[in-house]
Amino acid sequence: MANHQSSIKRIRQSEKRRVHNKYFAKTARNAVRMLRATTDKEAANELLPKVTAMLDKLAKTNIIHKNKAANLKSKLATHVNKL
Repeated sequence: MANHQSSIKRIRQSEKRRVHNKYFAKTARNAVRMLRATTDKEAANELLPKVTAMLDKLAKTNIIHKNKAANLKSKLATHVNKL
């Protein structure tokens, strides 16, 4: 266990951030999964902007890498266009 006050605080902060980031990353993964499972063109067109915005926000706050967000958005757009 850490002895210094600052290191104890840093442990608390990093744990809080880890849980926060994990929640949003998991939510985004579920949204991507839901969009990929969609076979209805109208529902997919309605869902795509929401998922895209979610991925952009996560990339902006470095929860996921910006290139990963770009790759996911590209693949999702391709999927929706094929429907």
